[in-house]
Amino acid sequence: MAEFFDAVPADDVPGETASVVEVNGKEVALVHTGGEFYALANECTHANYSIGEGDLVGENVIECPGHGSTFNVQTGDVISGPADEPLETYEVKVVDGMVRVAVE
Repeated sequence: MAEFFDAVPADDVPGETASVVEVNGKEVALVHTGGEFYALANECTHANYSIGEGDLVGENVIECPGHGSTFNVQTGDVISGPADEPLETYEVKVVDGMVRVAVE
């Protein structure tokens, strides 16, 4: 069973945004879109750019601020390059108003 760690109060994360949070000592890109929260590795698989500083493009797509690679926020899959490796994703749940993320 995955161990979940507190990330941020859910009310502190507006809808249709991405941000960077630290969870258990690890930087995570936290996305709030379509009423759901998603967590991904914060480092683009193409270059060392912060995914959490990227823009949402549609409901389930985030664009890397470096070279424009796009990723599905639910699966981490690459939608368009230059990246060719998916992002790691982490399980997320909201408990008592706190966003919790399972990271190792």
